[in-house]
Amino acid sequence: MTDFRKEFISFCIDCGVLRFGRFKTKAGRMSPYFFNAGLFNDGAMLGHLGQFYAKAILAADQPYDMLFGPAYKGIPLVASVAIALAQAGHNVSYSFNRKEAKDHGEGGQTIGAPLAGRVLIVDDVISAGTSVRESVQLIEAGGATACGVVIALDRLERGVGERSAVQEVRETLGLPVTAIADLDDLVQFLGAKPALSQALIEIEHYRQLYGADAHA
Repeated sequence: MTDFRKEFISFCIDCGVLRFGRFKTKAGRMSPYFFNAGLFNDGAMLGHLGQFYAKAILAADQPYDMLFGPAYKGIPLVASVAIALAQAGHNVSYSFNRKEAKDHGEGGQTIGAPLAGRVLIVDDVISAGTSVRESVQLIEAGGATACGVVIALDRLERGVGERSAVQEVRETLGLPVTAIADLDDLVQFLGAKPALSQALIEIEHYRQLYGADAHA
């Protein structure tokens, strides 16, 4: 596991963003862990989070021209990532969307830099892929091209069928998806933490029940 992935998981646990216990998912499943990016809710945490995104983007070495953050969670994320990339010597523009188009003032549905070229979408997770699909439509309507998605955590969990939401995005939209860390990284991290051995056992059992088929 790349060092920044291990550091990211530790950071999420320390911030209370990644928790272990019993949590009901949107799909009605009882998950032994819960990841809530909305709890990155102060300046220090958001700044640190942006640095992890930047490291994942740079490690993926994927060509892109600008960043896009889908409202609402993607708005602070895309701003923090743009700042972190600039600090790392990669200054790029970014934009985000309004939930409803504005019909006065400057008008339009996006705020920030005009959509242009290859656009990398920055989001927290991919649950059903709805946010990504809406973002792709908006980006294409603006005359640009969505070139990929970067998220914080990939649960590697299947949806209705055998594939995960991330696999659906990769295959149906043809977009590469980069995650700072995924469930495999979490399992590896927990394996080195005896104090979290019970969490590891429960997560392994959950993955047997709901893990996505990598070959689906």
